[in-house]
Amino acid sequence: MGVVFNTPKKRIIELKKRILVIFGILILIAIGFFISKKNNLNPNYEVGQKIDELNGVLVYYNGGVGNVNGRRLAEDGYNLGLKYQCVEFVKRYYYKQLNHKMPDTYGHAKDFFDSNLKDGEKNKQRNLNQFTNPSKSKPKTNDLVVYSGTTLNKYGHVSIISNVTENEIEIIQQNPGPFGKSREKFDLILEDGKWRIDNDRILGWLRK
Repeated sequence: MGVVFNTPKKRIIELKKRILVIFGILILIAIGFFISKKNNLNPNYEVGQKIDELNGVLVYYNGGVGNVNGRRLAEDGYNLGLKYQCVEFVKRYYYKQLNHKMPDTYGHAKDFFDSNLKDGEKNKQRNLNQFTNPSKSKPKTNDLVVYSGTTLNKYGHVSIISNVTENEIEIIQQNPGPFGKSREKFDLILEDGKWRIDNDRILGWLRK
């Protein structure tokens, strides 16, 4: 019985088929990612549902991290941000609890941190003192924490410190994802005279 060899033409056809299959898989992954960012995949909560609070300022459930339910403005017209994104909560908290308005009322979460500033310098866009991670200044309750972007979330993230101990901080956040928690804890480490929050994504914190 003779041996059958694949011709160059057959090999090219097989290669094209494999490429099409891989391309199809990538499209399905991309569609799934888009759906998960925009839609609520958690049947236990509804978008806009109250899930937590800090000093009377409510945290709302947002579903997918990319979901937006319009813009929230304060009674005086001050821009609080897009509902129910992470930025909207921290700005609403600073506005209601700390009576603070930011000169620059726009920008993504990661834009709250100015990498050109030194530890402890004034962030003029937000009118807050900025501290790098690590910093000589220990984090305090009500500090606004800024996180870098990721491959899945290029806009970054922000939260508020709700509690501080000698070796740990607790943060409260809005829009951590459909299955994320409104509260998280991170180790607080003192090294060479500087305080470091043990999370590689945390760029630093802002303080009134």
